Amino acid sequence: MKELLSTLIILSLLAITQEITAQTALNIQDTAATAKDSTRSRSRFTIGGYGEGVYKYNFYSDNMNRYSHADNYTDSKGHGRVDLPHAVFMFGYDFGRGWTFNTEVEFEHGGTESAVEIETEETGEHEKEIERGGEVALEQFWLQKSFLDSKLNIRVGHIVVPVGGTNNAHLPNEYFGVYRPEGENTIIPCTWHETGIELWGRVKGWRYDLMVIPALNSSMFDVSGWVHNGSASPYEFKVANKLALAARVDNYSVRGLHIGVSGYVGNSFRNDVVTNEHSSRYDDVRGTVVIGGLDFSYMNGGFIVRGSGLYGYLADAALISSYNVTSLGSRNYEYPCTLIGASAWSAGGEIGYDILSPIKERSRIANRQLYLFARYEYYDSYIPAPMLTDYQWTDRHCISGGVNFRPIPEITIKAEAGIRLLKAQYNNEPWVALGITWAAYFKHDTKK
Repeated sequence: MKELLSTLIILSLLAITQEITAQTALNIQDTAATAKDSTRSRSRFTIGGYGEGVYKYNFYSDNMNRYSHADNYTDSKGHGRVDLPHAVFMFGYDFGRGWTFNTEVEFEHGGTESAVEIETEETGEHEKEIERGGEVALEQFWLQKSFLDSKLNIRVGHIVVPVGGTNNAHLPNEYFGVYRPEGENTIIPCTWHETGIELWGRVKGWRYDLMVIPALNSSMFDVSGWVHNGSASPYEFKVANKLALAARVDNYSVRGLHIGVSGYVGNSFRNDVVTNEHSSRYDDVRGTVVIGGLDFSYMNGGFIVRGSGLYGYLADAALISSYNVTSLGSRNYEYPCTLIGASAWSAGGEIGYDILSPIKERSRIANRQLYLFARYEYYDSYIPAPMLTDYQWTDRHCISGGVNFRPIPEITIKAEAGIRLLKAQYNNEPWVALGITWAAYFKHDTKK
């Protein structure tokens, strides 16, 4: 991995050197033209974002024991909730000469609301009040240099990792459901973002991405989400004892069809500040995580079909499970401390048809869309290593259907009903949801 990182850095330096040489030659040949061009700003400021507001009613208990004692919750009442799953604001700037900057700030579930109050009934004591949960995250923050008409781009900073179909297409107008597809969103980080270096580019109908990023942390893996929380860090920094490689290739050669293949590989054990385990039992543990995914989308004649499949493997899952449950659990660190699956996988797809498409050309509704859709997913976040307990409630089928109405291209109003089907010894989990979403880019050109 270190050799790969060195190679990427060398390629970056060579590309930058080539650009500097070419630009110097251009300046020498045409100093007057360059001076004239410098009086006109070619920079462009970009602002945009996306977000969702959701109401959902679950016709099942949300009790933490609903799987371990399923019989006690067969006739339980349901529960409703309102949510702002994502509110994201994007800002970008084109400096010119191939240099660009972009950042995204994401507020998940409304962000956090906390305040310090003076409690009069407690003799003026200062008390911190948590009014609402949520997260605020810097999802992207990168600087990029482009070469050869974007055939080669070098990006450094905090970057989205496009492994899996959902991470690559996670805006609310890129899927039909009120929430993101459940399978990939459960077993891998989503939206996955890391600080690293990326090479990417477009060549005819192809796009490629190659990234070196910090590896996942096996201390954060758990039974219900596999490696989903492995990219999180409880510290003010991200531990990078181990590095990982992520890659993606997309093809757009056939009109209306997109096919993508993505993957990830990296060692996860002891990628944490807690590494002083003296037991020789763990000396050879690497915790290599390997993830592979295939996804596609096809649009034609009012139809949209999307699908994806993803499989993940964790080496040394039994030993890592033992370490997390016993060593980390005994120290009372804020880790999940559960068993971890040796593998996990998800597969699913959705199909929708715009019932307004046959009459758009003869009406005033050319920009409106009304999709009827159906979706199916199957995933399992915990396929155990030999001799470990098998929690069969992690094996799930998800079926849903509904409506997407777009009064204008940037706004989508969604209604969906579905059910999560579990093994016979558990209670199935039906639900309904309503949502309104937006996704748009606004550009302010500073050119005079």
